[in-house]
Amino acid sequence: MPNQRDRPLSRFSHRAHPHLYEINTWVWLEELSARHGRVVSLKDVPDEEWERLGDLGFDFIYLMGVWKRSLAGRRIFRTDARNFAGFDAALPGWKTADVVGSPFSIQEYRPDPRVGTEDDLDAIHRKLRAKGMGLILDFVPNHTGFDYAGILDHPNRYILGSEEDFRRDPAAFYLAERDDGQNFFIARGKDPYFAPWSDVAQLNYFSPDCRKAMIGVLKNIARYCDGVRCDMAMLVTNEVFIRTWQRFLESWPVPKTEFWQEAIAELPGFVWLAEVYWDMEWTMQQLGFHYTYDKRLYDRLREGSSRDVRAHLVADVGYQSKMARFLENHDEPRSASVFPRERIASVATLLSTLPGLRFYHHGQFDGAKTFVPMPLARAKDEAPDGEVRTMYERLLGFADAEIFHAGDWRLLEVRAESDDTFEDLIAYRWDHAGESRLVVVNLGNRTAQGRIQQAEAGSSQNCLYHDLLDGKEYLRERAGLSQNGLYVRLAPYQAHVFTVAGA
Repeated sequence: MPNQRDRPLSRFSHRAHPHLYEINTWVWLEELSARHGRVVSLKDVPDEEWERLGDLGFDFIYLMGVWKRSLAGRRIFRTDARNFAGFDAALPGWKTADVVGSPFSIQEYRPDPRVGTEDDLDAIHRKLRAKGMGLILDFVPNHTGFDYAGILDHPNRYILGSEEDFRRDPAAFYLAERDDGQNFFIARGKDPYFAPWSDVAQLNYFSPDCRKAMIGVLKNIARYCDGVRCDMAMLVTNEVFIRTWQRFLESWPVPKTEFWQEAIAELPGFVWLAEVYWDMEWTMQQLGFHYTYDKRLYDRLREGSSRDVRAHLVADVGYQSKMARFLENHDEPRSASVFPRERIASVATLLSTLPGLRFYHHGQFDGAKTFVPMPLARAKDEAPDGEVRTMYERLLGFADAEIFHAGDWRLLEVRAESDDTFEDLIAYRWDHAGESRLVVVNLGNRTAQGRIQQAEAGSSQNCLYHDLLDGKEYLRERAGLSQNGLYVRLAPYQAHVFTVAGA
């Protein structure tokens, strides 16, 4: 009889504008182990942990870092003093045993023994599906660990240099030695703008055998989950790949298709999330990705430019609906350390109510400030911030409503009311099945006022605006709204989320 995990679950149907929660799996398991006074792996995670996430309205759980980490990569991080300052900041007094290697330097696409077994992962997938949630796992297309299974048997799946290349730039290559005496100088993984990563081997995506092997990896991953978060997905597009590795590709013709087109065609119904930068989001969406990182919105929010945020939000709603909006993730600093306390409510309101995939991160709801370097197994303890958690729970509570998922979204014009502070206001609305929600956010550090241009439908004489954030209500005459717009005045970094009804 075939193993249960050899029979993938039926296609996971998720709603538009879903909510995703990323968990740093190893760090989370260490936290649970400390809390329960015993070693907790995936199979031991109490049901209430999954139920809590389901109750918060999450559509996807992204378990980051479940695969077996490279031991060769781990040794590099344990012995390279350039990493120590980051480790000191996250975990004062850390020991070498706390450095477990990067989850993106993979030895094998099987669960790391610390995390659990294949059967454990399969059981978690089924448990999440039973609770109405899908599971997202990592796929690292650009590179592997230097001890990746089969690397010495299939060196032509990698970018290879000569001994002269190695002598010219030894930091850019890794010497792989076989028992038969053959040596290979495998390029260390990189992107075109930075020095190579020390712990990973660069795959060759102009090699048909490499492409075939990595599609096989994806098919194996798909047995355990509903989708993948693809690390640095743009690096393996033909354009970027040839720009990065052209000197080493003379004997390899440019593929006629993109790898992502081939891979996505092989797994219909699978969910694809791309980590992508350099304004390549549209390109990746055209190749078939359902969601692409919205780093530009994050940067504009971080810089505090309301005008730039508004300019970003004028893009076609179909494009925006495929953007993954975030305030933090495992690569970015903690939002509680980036955004001053008084700003968190405004940017979190945007994150929770804009179209697209709404991406939240392990520790974000507790106001955690410690950035955890990927090779660390744990971080220093931080007291949770109860006010921040209450704020997120309130936001997630009303953002779970159908209107924020099945509704029609549009950005609204804000006009001046006697001064230029209106430029700090972002306003948009959702409409669905006769219901409306109006969101207004002041991203500026000053009190802002303006008039929002909208025509409220209905036959009643008045409109009642009920603010879901503070419970206050405002009654306005419909005729005045149509003629002059809705007057709004907001203190710095504050927001309204109104239900709109006739009265």
